[in-house]
Amino acid sequence: MIDVGSNKIIGQEKVRAEISRIVESGRLGHAYLLAGPVGVGKKALALAFAEAINGVENLSALGELRVSEKSSWFVHPDIHVFIPLPKSAPYEEFSGRIQLLAEDPYAMVDFGSRPSLDGSFEGKSRNAFYYKEYFRDEIRPKMMLKPNEGRRNIVIISNIEKMPPNIANAFLKTLEEPGENLMFILTTDTFNSLLPTIVSRCQILRCSSIANDQMFEALVERDGLERNDAEYLARVSGGNYASTRFYDAKTLRENRKEIIHFLRMSYTHDATEISTLAAKWGSELRNEGNIALLNMIEVFLRDLAVYMDTQDERLLTNADQVDIIKKFTSSLKNARIEAMIATVNSFRPMVYQNIQPKLIYTVMAMRFGYLMRGLNTPIPDDESWQHFPAVTNL
Repeated sequence: MIDVGSNKIIGQEKVRAEISRIVESGRLGHAYLLAGPVGVGKKALALAFAEAINGVENLSALGELRVSEKSSWFVHPDIHVFIPLPKSAPYEEFSGRIQLLAEDPYAMVDFGSRPSLDGSFEGKSRNAFYYKEYFRDEIRPKMMLKPNEGRRNIVIISNIEKMPPNIANAFLKTLEEPGENLMFILTTDTFNSLLPTIVSRCQILRCSSIANDQMFEALVERDGLERNDAEYLARVSGGNYASTRFYDAKTLRENRKEIIHFLRMSYTHDATEISTLAAKWGSELRNEGNIALLNMIEVFLRDLAVYMDTQDERLLTNADQVDIIKKFTSSLKNARIEAMIATVNSFRPMVYQNIQPKLIYTVMAMRFGYLMRGLNTPIPDDESWQHFPAVTNL
């Protein structure tokens, strides 16, 4: 038995076992779709899958199935990797990001989270997608190739949801009638946004969030974090390893002051303070920063729920904030904490859907104000669009 991804993949035992069975069986489909949350290793799994098929021992220990002398997918002539690109990005920038991925399969290479390659992770997010010229001149020619030395000519297309409808329809034609020995490995963060016709022609491999204990172990052993920091970051990570290892635990703990203020202002419906704080977060944080902040809000709410039920300080993630947690729980005896957590979870995907963070936090605060009092929100969950006239009048 081989174990695909055994050398460098974190968690994902179920999907790794499924991929291993596929590789060992030799009965390969022409298209696979890795779907799951952001930052859980879908690209890493796609790379490990491609290597295993073509006998490259790098991300996996292949044993007798190793048939290639290549050191990794990066130098194999039959493995081609594509990520969404801004129209303004020069090819050198694309190749630089692929090089980063070769060095680290969990590298953050998307233009939304990493606008530039200077290492700072700062700058304005750039709109990246699969535009016509990119698909025609770079991706399609790779689909036409025959395997040079591997079992398959493999084309990996990450974040397939970034294909506009016209490009997706053009891609569908090849997906319906693939060339001999051509294989696609696709990834997506937003499964429900894909064309059903594309989904129906792929075998689906579902990835899950990385468990806290696996996240903790990876942060300590791979990234060299202190155990206390790693434990805290694992709990607020939301299962996203790719970005969590770049979080600064001290900064996140300091951000809790603003989160606590946000919750207090939500309760009082202080429109001015809510708008000011929402605007600050919206302007200062990129996608990954907003996700981290939403994760922290959820973790704090879970601490409130845990303390309400158990009164046990040892079970709190934010144990150093126990006095504040006690004050909240004593004041919010009727609060619908689970509904508040569900609200956070419903808003998290919106960060990646180009909805302004200021609007996300403002609407969240409006809903929190009612739920903290044990009330129903005046605007139903399935009619959230009604929030926007109110938001624009703040």
